[in-house]
Amino acid sequence: MQIGIIGCGFTADHYLFCLKWHPFLKVVAAADRDQERASKFCNLHSVKLYPTLDELLADDSIEMVLNLTNSTSHYETSRACLNAGKHLFTEKPLATDFSQAKELVQLAEAKGLYLSAAPCNLLGETAQTLWKALRKNEIGEVRLVLAELDDGPFHLAEPHQWRSESGAPYDYREEFKVGVTVEHSAYYLSLLTAFFGPAKTITPFSACLWPDRPISSDERLKITTPDFSVACVTFESGVVARLTCSLISPFDHELKIVGEAGVITVNECWNYSAPVYLDKFSSLRYRAERYPITKEHPFIKNLLGKHPRVYPPVRKSNIRRRYARYHMDYGRGIADLALAIQEQRPPRIPADFCLHLTELGLAIQKAESIPYQVTTTFKPLQPLDEAGLKELIPRRW
Repeated sequence: MQIGIIGCGFTADHYLFCLKWHPFLKVVAAADRDQERASKFCNLHSVKLYPTLDELLADDSIEMVLNLTNSTSHYETSRACLNAGKHLFTEKPLATDFSQAKELVQLAEAKGLYLSAAPCNLLGETAQTLWKALRKNEIGEVRLVLAELDDGPFHLAEPHQWRSESGAPYDYREEFKVGVTVEHSAYYLSLLTAFFGPAKTITPFSACLWPDRPISSDERLKITTPDFSVACVTFESGVVARLTCSLISPFDHELKIVGEAGVITVNECWNYSAPVYLDKFSSLRYRAERYPITKEHPFIKNLLGKHPRVYPPVRKSNIRRRYARYHMDYGRGIADLALAIQEQRPPRIPADFCLHLTELGLAIQKAESIPYQVTTTFKPLQPLDEAGLKELIPRRW
């Protein structure tokens, strides 16, 4: 399948690197408003450069477009792609305005086009292993989920110095403008909604706690978008989740799913091969954990034989990948969308699901009403079977 890319910024190189793991996908052209940036990108990856979006969309050989523009440009760009009759995969969110996101989904449906969006970590080995453990009822009925997406004092990572392989700078101003909740919440919300069904209500809180953010010795950003949010989400299945997103709290990407018989834990949602830990409840462990010494010296619990065990993954990976801080296959959602088009089946990350995630992220960040009544829903999703795992997990991965 021949693909055109709109937006040659920092993220585009990551996508191109991952798409090479899926040989049935071929990026043939790209366009960007910044001609110098687009030229460097196209030269590096040996793809055709189109001066404008309209010229790229006029190319009949391009069947699918990958929208990698800034979040605030998603709606305008995606609408143009759909009106041009192109199938579409877009970076998250669908749009920064919910009514515009609904319009895009309706437009795709009216034109008979496929539409999907990032993130695609639901198609990762870790997410599928989690789903398998839940289906096997390893921790009994799930009661509570605790999810953290805290990136610490983000400016200390010096994002103003980040450059992609083709030399594109990281647009940290856009990251702060759009907000950490809209940008990141879907990484865990996509898993939880797939596992436990559509969200029903949200009780959100958000705030901008560090409005005068130092970036470098000669730049301070004036920020008004929330850099902290917390939400309690009630799913139609009855499960309740507490999700925290921030650029304030110390780095923490831990997910805990608490059931009647134990806890399932993942330490990093940005690693598709991260281990899944299963920890069963016991009276001995309950008593041991109440003492401060077991917090300071975790080996004591190990001596008692009460440490979590690694749950068998759906696909094995080497130790370097299992414990990497950041290891994602950006191409997996695009690969599945291409296969869905060819096989004339729904994609595994369908448009109604993407719209649901967009509504949740925007509602949490805006925190305008308590509780917020969710208006969208989606058809139940299915886990990957053995054939799906073979289709989507590259051999070189």
